[in-house]
Amino acid sequence: MKNFLMTSGSLKEVAKLYGVTYPTVRLRLDRLIQKITISEDTANNPFISLIKRLALNEKIDFDTAKLLITEYKKTQKEET
Repeated sequence: MKNFLMTSGSLKEVAKLYGVTYPTVRLRLDRLIQKITISEDTANNPFISLIKRLALNEKIDFDTAKLLITEYKKTQKEET
């Protein structure tokens, strides 16, 4: 975080600093943003948050996650 701030938020500079490519830094930042977003959703629906975390951590593929969430939402609508 400190290095990100010290480079004025320049992902290219962060990439140079850590000796990785820009796309690597971008991907890691995107995943971090997604994890933060999911954490905020946890209070609303822990099951959906779990599925999203599994997909982000590549424990299940994206299509499977999407299918599980869709089916779960259908069951929730049926119960109400």
